[in-house]
Amino acid sequence: MRNVKFHWKVEVRHDRCLLREFLRHEKEISRLALTQIKHDGKLLVNGEEVTVRAVLKQGDEVTVIFPDEERGEGMQARNIPLDIVYEDDHLLVINKQANLPTIPSKYHPDYSLANAVMYYYDKNEIPTTFHAVNRLDRDTTGLMIVAKHRYAHDLFSKEQRAGTIKRTYVAIVHGHLEQEFGVINSPIARKEGSIIERAVREDGQEAITHFKVVKPLQDETVVELSLETGRTHQIRVHMASIGHPLLGDDLYGGSLDKINRQALHSWQLQFFHPILKEEMSFEIEPPTDMLQIVG
Repeated sequence: MRNVKFHWKVEVRHDRCLLREFLRHEKEISRLALTQIKHDGKLLVNGEEVTVRAVLKQGDEVTVIFPDEERGEGMQARNIPLDIVYEDDHLLVINKQANLPTIPSKYHPDYSLANAVMYYYDKNEIPTTFHAVNRLDRDTTGLMIVAKHRYAHDLFSKEQRAGTIKRTYVAIVHGHLEQEFGVINSPIARKEGSIIERAVREDGQEAITHFKVVKPLQDETVVELSLETGRTHQIRVHMASIGHPLLGDDLYGGSLDKINRQALHSWQLQFFHPILKEEMSFEIEPPTDMLQIVG
């Protein structure tokens, strides 16, 4: 299998810098990853294997060879349709379809986005495993990021925690909102007695959702939403908590009359690519089942 490998030229500002400090602070390689590289990968300066205590000079070429990535037992390849919006050596941007969990589970051991990605990797001889940067519920559609290797996943996870990966959703909710826009700031926790359902609870984790009315319909409203936090079922719980559950979301009070899944789609994604050093933006329209309701 082909190892993930990076090459960097040492600039004057890192002259006389220890390799450890260069990799930890300049290239943001985690302490754990660096330990794994030392044991199972390689560190080279100008083609010669070195330790993290090597002193760098301007013009040196640093090469880091990451260890092989092992797949868990649940990460089986399955030929499941996959809509790839963008791809480079470090990530996939995927438009996830409905009725597809992000990762395998007890109830879906080999039918998930992860299984589909494993099939794609095997078909294209990409020797890695599944690294979801963000997840979508099984019946939520739209854009999400999958990192192709651990280093990319670590860098994107830092962006995720810093709130610099911007995702915008569109939903169709029951009723008409009194406000054209607003913020729902209500903590969310697991609902007592349920392993799946969440609820607004004072003892829950902070959860903040921004909403804006896009288009009022006869009995529903198209709403655009963005998140400051990423709690499980956050949009679904928050909209239900203000009396406007999502169409099709029968877990939180929505009707199945017009759509048989929650009418929620991740339509816009913006982020700074931490390796290519580029701002990136993607948009994808909602699937047919939502568009038919909007008209």
